[in-house]
Amino acid sequence: MKPPRFNYTVAISKLINNPKHSSNPHQILNLFPKNPSFFRSYSSSSGPPDPPLSGVVDPIPIASTVSSPDPQHDGVSAIDAGSSLRKPISLWPGMYHSPVTNALWQARSIIFDTTTTTAAGDDKVASKRPADSRTTILYPFSKDYILREQYRNPWNGIRVGKLLEDLDALAGTISFKHCFNHASMAESLLLVTASVDKMVIKKPIVVDSDLKIAGAVTWVGRSSLEIQLEVLQSTEESSDPQDSQALIANFTFVARDSKTGKSATVNQITPETEKEKLLWKEADERNRLRKERRLQQKKEIDNEKEADRLNALLAEGRVFIDMPALADRDSILIQDTCMHNSLVCMPQQRNTHGRIFGGFLMRRAFELAFATAYAFAGSAPFFLEVDHVDFLKPVDVGNFLRFKSCVLFTELENPEKPLINIEVVAHVTRPELRTAEVSNKFYFTFTTMSGASNSKIRSVVPATEEEARRVIERIDAEKC
Repeated sequence: MKPPRFNYTVAISKLINNPKHSSNPHQILNLFPKNPSFFRSYSSSSGPPDPPLSGVVDPIPIASTVSSPDPQHDGVSAIDAGSSLRKPISLWPGMYHSPVTNALWQARSIIFDTTTTTAAGDDKVASKRPADSRTTILYPFSKDYILREQYRNPWNGIRVGKLLEDLDALAGTISFKHCFNHASMAESLLLVTASVDKMVIKKPIVVDSDLKIAGAVTWVGRSSLEIQLEVLQSTEESSDPQDSQALIANFTFVARDSKTGKSATVNQITPETEKEKLLWKEADERNRLRKERRLQQKKEIDNEKEADRLNALLAEGRVFIDMPALADRDSILIQDTCMHNSLVCMPQQRNTHGRIFGGFLMRRAFELAFATAYAFAGSAPFFLEVDHVDFLKPVDVGNFLRFKSCVLFTELENPEKPLINIEVVAHVTRPELRTAEVSNKFYFTFTTMSGASNSKIRSVVPATEEEARRVIERIDAEKC
């Protein structure tokens, strides 16, 4: 049986143009770097830059959730965010709300309504095309003042944490469209974020121009799938579509049986175009490398070469511990860069499966990492890339969650562009049982503008063997 293809358009309430909002009321210095060469270059292949994802897909317009409904919006009835919030919980698939998640949760509801007539119980694995899951989100920042203000940071740039949150929500919806053949499958299949591969800012993302995020499933294994997302923002200086690419992200999702918790088989994928076949090949290679990396991490560091690396990293740390007066003043211990954040997870932060929304965790981790880099550098840092994210354990409503961040290592070879590598680890803590488990690991890279800080960026050194092993693991991962 040919799997159904879901096509939908969702419109959120649109801000009615108001002349008094035509100019920016905040006179804030724009510290975001405008030189494209300032950003770290990255490519997933040796060929030319990836072209934007193609495919005729109606974008999901995103607008502020507090503005008045516009019934004339492109002939599509606007969603009243207030009435959406008052829907019975059983009819509302996700309780975490933002302009994007409102639209995506509603889109999933439409898919459920559309598939009620499909033969329930037909859970056979099908084969779908990347085009069947392709989804696009449009942010009309240039016209919607309230939406723009929700995404503006203090330096007149975009809030990267909210962008990461939206990327996870969109990746979840795309995986949902690929894996679900009919509405009843929602009761038997769980889709969870497993990891996020390196995502690199290719150019500054401004908050005053329209933004678009497009993505689709690019690779499928037996129970896992990879989704590639592109953040696109056109520039007046260039009409080349390549110049509109601001960020590329690869999310890996895994499917689980909701009753047994074991892995579940998902629909396969059939790439059609040459570009889709190339993306499948690149994703398959990333999956192979991930498996190799996991095997390497399980091995003990027992050979002589690795022992020498550990001792070299620990040498300066021992001076800090044993002879602090003689320690290098241009270095600092990892433990002295740490910051902490704690929260109790609330019902309003849950996703469609009743667990804490992964995008929310990514945003909280990024904001703590940004604060850590800020305190370390002495000036507002600039985000360069997400190095890697691991979702190791689910986080449930009511969990006491603790985030701990630190500067894991710095790269100072280029004084004009020092790199600050931040690690954030999330722990699910259960005081009643006196236990704590690592649920997530996040790795981010920041830099600073030359001359933006009066303080020199220091080297960081480990004080314990456990810290030294973490540093070696990340440095080796960066080389892959």
